[in-house]
Order: sequence, then structure tokens, then C-alpha cells
Amino acid sequence: MEPDAALFAQLPHTLTGTDLTALGSRYEGKVRDTYARGDTLVLVVTDRLSAFDRVLTTIPFKGEVLNRLSAFWFERTRHVVKNHFLDLPDPNVTVARACTPLQVEVIVRGYLAGSLWRDVRDEKALPWDLPIPEAPREHQAFERPVLTPFTKAAPGEHDAPIGDEELLARGLVSSRHWMQIREIALALYEEGRSWAASRGLILVDTKYEFGLLNDEVVLIDEIHTPDSSRYWLAASLEERLSRGEAPEMFDKETIRRWLIREHGFQGQGDIPTIPDDLRVELARRYLSVYETLTGIRLPTPVTPVAARVEANLRTAGLL
Repeated sequence: MEPDAALFAQLPHTLTGTDLTALGSRYEGKVRDTYARGDTLVLVVTDRLSAFDRVLTTIPFKGEVLNRLSAFWFERTRHVVKNHFLDLPDPNVTVARACTPLQVEVIVRGYLAGSLWRDVRDEKALPWDLPIPEAPREHQAFERPVLTPFTKAAPGEHDAPIGDEELLARGLVSSRHWMQIREIALALYEEGRSWAASRGLILVDTKYEFGLLNDEVVLIDEIHTPDSSRYWLAASLEERLSRGEAPEMFDKETIRRWLIREHGFQGQGDIPTIPDDLRVELARRYLSVYETLTGIRLPTPVTPVAARVEANLRTAGLL
């Protein structure tokens, strides 16, 4: 079967969600279904696609790309910070250590792009002291990466930008841990940016989440995936920008731009219907960035993901 045909054929078999209560108490995030039992978590990475803090649809093989790519990066960054990863019993499942999650997301940005660009363009007040030039341009590089924290919102609510002073005043993280997190996040970004550059990609910006384990900062959730990060193709960047075109993107910005352009949608009101051809196009981009970063081409068998996940969890003795 041709690759695109397999992606279209997989659309009815994507993983929309799980109900595996035998794994433990269940928490449903925008993308992950997390089951907690004792000091262990089982994270099932679904194929759900979210943008503007709303779940929109599903994308074929998206959960597998996110889960496998996070495992790849967790291994590559162990020398920077400990992480919660323990095992990968299924392409869509991670077994992890239970940590106390910190209610803050850390976004490290190398370029003026995405939501930050839209806020700067619209002259919105921002809680961070950023080196924004007097005549800012979209896709403009910062001299040095900048760090922009957000509160981690509950499902159905929007993440909110927050400055260091308020973050500490609200007790979202201690001063000692925040100093460590800032240093770790910048180091992780440099690791990711360097590797991406060696593979012909630009890691534009990325989100990190952290938890505490025995009072030690630990990296959790995901790392350097096309859900949590923005990737551009390096080879065509300057030419495209010189023509006034957007970079070639391998991340969720594609769907965000389509939602804004075609429907004026930025999270409010009814969710537009996402066409199948756009779902497949995004699947193609996710698979491409995985192959580029890891050097491994993922197979795309047409199969019900939910049934495979449950079978592999039983084989692993988790169900």
C-alpha cells in the first residue's frame, strides 16, 4: 500500500482515547491518558490533536511518533537532567516514575514565531522582559534563546503567560528549583537545537515540563516532539523568508495557521471540522520529522491502535 493510502486507511483506526481502569486511577489530558498506581505511571499517548488548548481531531500514527520520539530524546538528554521514563511496552505507551508535577510549563524560544509573534504583532502586554527589537519581524532569530514560562492549565482552560516574580510569589515552584529549571531548560534546548541542526532542521522553540522526585528536578511528559516543539527545514529557510513566505514547518503550526486563516479560530467557539486530507498531511509531517531526527522510518500498518495497545499491555503484565 502506498504511504498516503495507508495514512488515509488508518483514519478510522486512530486512538481517540482509552478506558483501562485496571491500570490505576485515570487522568485525561489533551493528548495523554495517564494511569497512576503507587509510584508508577502508565502514559497512553493517544492520536488526539490539540491546538489553542482544544482537542480538534485525531492524526494517524501521531501518538506513536510522540511516544517514540520522546523516548529517543529522554535517552539523549539523560546527562543533562534525570527523567521519568522507565519502559516502552507499546509504541503508544510509556511506563514512568510518578513525580510531583510542577504547575508551570517552560517554553524556550530561539525565534520570534508562533503565539509570541502574534502577541508582539498585536502589541499585547507580556510578563517577560524579552529583547524584542523596535521593528520586530516574524521568524526573526533572537541573539540568545529566551525563556517564557506559562501556568499549566486544567483541561478546558487556557495556559497563561507568567513572569518569574509572580510565579515565585504564587508558590508554583521554589526559588531554588526555579533557578535549576531555568538552567536545565536552556541546556536541553541547546542539546535539541544542536542535534536538529545536524539533521538539517531548526528547533525553533520547545516546551518542557518538570516534576519533583525526592526534591530533585526531573523532566516529565514529553520532549522535543512536533507537538511540544516547532521545527523548520533549515535548507530552504533563507530563500523562503526572502520571498516573504513562511518556513517549511514540521509541527502543529500548520494546523494553527489553517484554523486562523480559514476559520478565524483561536480556541473560542465551535471547533471547525478538520478535513481528512489535512489530517493526513499532518501525519506525513510528523512521520517525516521522526525519521529525520532518528534516522528510522516508522512502518505504517493499518491496524486498530486501541486493540494493539491493550494486547501489548497484557503481554507486559500491566493488565
